[in-house]
Amino acid sequence: MPTTLVPYTDGPVSLEGFVAHTIPEKRPLVILCHAWSGRDAFICEKAEMMARWGYVGFALDMYGKGKMGKSKEENAALKKPFLEDRKLLQRRLLQAYEAARFLPYVDPEKIAVVGFGFGGLCALDFARSGAHLRGAVSVYGHFDPPPSHLQKPIGAKILVLHGYDDPIVKQEELRVFANEMTEADVDWQAHVYSHTLHAFMNPAVNDPAAGLQFNPVSAKRAWHEIQVFLEEVFSL
Repeated sequence: MPTTLVPYTDGPVSLEGFVAHTIPEKRPLVILCHAWSGRDAFICEKAEMMARWGYVGFALDMYGKGKMGKSKEENAALKKPFLEDRKLLQRRLLQAYEAARFLPYVDPEKIAVVGFGFGGLCALDFARSGAHLRGAVSVYGHFDPPPSHLQKPIGAKILVLHGYDDPIVKQEELRVFANEMTEADVDWQAHVYSHTLHAFMNPAVNDPAAGLQFNPVSAKRAWHEIQVFLEEVFSL
């Protein structure tokens, strides 16, 4: 499968996206937003999965070329500036969007974003920014909105995939988000999986004491929902 690294920048910060595609003509683009550790093997593998589904997969880089967390403490420190400055977060996302949509094999009118954990927050913030997206998917992501001056009408369809027993992002947060989306007249849907904790789609995760655990059944169901959702939004 053809894969390549795409350099881009946000001011003085050097960034590097991972791209996978199998079809030479222009195809829909799926931007993958990584969890709190950085642009790791998991998110790059998901870019390759998108390519196998017939899309262009672009795993963006929020932190900087080669910058990865190696512990929970390092991961938290890496994502902290973006949680404290959502304008910075949106700008970093926009730089990835611009780098990816002008690739010669991308259909710039058919773009969706999928994020995991911290990346789920990124996906929803991107949709809230008013970016030209067909769809946005949050997988065990956070739901708290950016400041109101950073929000514009959401044109993307929204899919949320979440664990019912997630102790990190609890059901009340999802209910508040559902009300927010309904009041904004957004086309949204949520799938909540029983007996499922945070990070349930990552086979490398097994820390139930911290609320983090892979769940193969829920992961399989969630991948199916993502595939159906992307087929829907790209067929419009």
